[in-house]
Order: sequence, then C-alpha cells, then structure tokens
Amino acid sequence: MECMNTLAASGIDGNLIPIVGAVIGGLVAIVGIVMSVSRRIAVTNAREKTKREIAAYVAEGSITPEEGERLIRAGGEKESKSCHSGAV
Repeated sequence: MECMNTLAASGIDGNLIPIVGAVIGGLVAIVGIVMSVSRRIAVTNAREKTKREIAAYVAEGSITPEEGERLIRAGGEKESKSCHSGAV
C-alpha cells in the first residue's frame, strides 16, 4: 500500500489553510510596521543629534548663529509641494 501524504490523509482540516495564511500575512504586516516605526525613530534621533551639534558649534563660537540657523534649515524636513507652493 502506498503512503499518501495529502491534507485529507493527514487529518488536517482544509479550513486551517486560510487561517494559517492570514496569520502569516498579519505577522508580515506587523514586522513591516515595526521596521517603519524603528526607521522613523532613528531618523528623528539623528536629526536631533545634528541640531545639538550645530548648537554646540554656535555656543563655542566656531560658527555664527546665522550659519547655524542656515544649516538647520538646509537639513529640514521635506515640505509637501501641493499645499505650500507659491503658485495659486
């Protein structure tokens, strides 16, 4: 007699497959969300560290406050062009 390894022969209910697929899909989505949040946190921390370093250079007199302000604005967040454009 041949050994048949099918879902019906193994006793696993066919209704379990969509559930397993949904669980795996959910796990992939959760990992993606966690990675996205981690990246956003790292970018924000790096931006704040840069601002602190520029402030330290200004405090020690290596650069002028105007230069520090210009550097901070140069590395600022990207603005949306749809709402902030000068054309009406």
